[in-house]
Amino acid sequence: MNTHNPGRIDASLRSAGARVDIRDAELLLAHVLDKPRSWLFAHGDDALSPDAAERFDALIARCAAGEPVAYLIGRRGFWKFDLAVDAATLIPRPETELLVELALARLSNEASLRVADLGTGSGAIALALAHERPRAQVIATDASSGALAIARANAQALGLANIEFRHGDWFMPLAGERFDLIASNPPYIADDDPHLQELRFEPGSALASGADGLDAIRVIARDAPAHLVPGGWLLLEHGWEQGAAARALLSAAGFMQVSTERDLEDRDRVTLGRMGG
Repeated sequence: MNTHNPGRIDASLRSAGARVDIRDAELLLAHVLDKPRSWLFAHGDDALSPDAAERFDALIARCAAGEPVAYLIGRRGFWKFDLAVDAATLIPRPETELLVELALARLSNEASLRVADLGTGSGAIALALAHERPRAQVIATDASSGALAIARANAQALGLANIEFRHGDWFMPLAGERFDLIASNPPYIADDDPHLQELRFEPGSALASGADGLDAIRVIARDAPAHLVPGGWLLLEHGWEQGAAARALLSAAGFMQVSTERDLEDRDRVTLGRMGG
């Protein structure tokens, strides 16, 4: 049943706000009308056409069923960008910006450094690093050709020429190459974690990684030393209960200066280490 009969914008938003978060409703209506969200507040008494009302109602129904707003509108804000996303990519999260900040602190703006982003998804991390360090050469890998298509489109939209995308799992496309810094936000949720149901619209391969969620982190920590220059850094995002395990894996792989940084909610979020030499 169509719960959004043609009417005013503010009335349609109030009705939708009873079913989903009001900010989500505003983002969806702004998308339908091809207007900024701020435009809605100055035009609340404008009429909503029958076609717009029908499309809005369809999106609200999908949102109420749990489909992420980012997929419904095809965009998600990250760092300084508005990135394209779709069901082939993990939706970028604000907490991943900590990984970007920590990486930038270890990348000189004056040097021509080589950086790798493993499992790039929409390209969020790689794009942020390439944008902030234009002299760096950034190589991003992903096992999903669909994700790489989105990442390439985002790079093109941002006009970034110092970034290259390669298809393959983790280090597979990087044979024989070494980097000054390697960053990754790999899957880190346990295969049987009930929270995966809440994330069912996102690609499972970008979320779950074995019985304890650490399989991908084990592979990256094990193989990273062969792909880092002496003094190079590895930075890994992980779950809030995985800091100790991540530190142990990096230490076992020979990394020095191993530590875990916390996010804005004071939860373990990124573990990093440096190659000796």
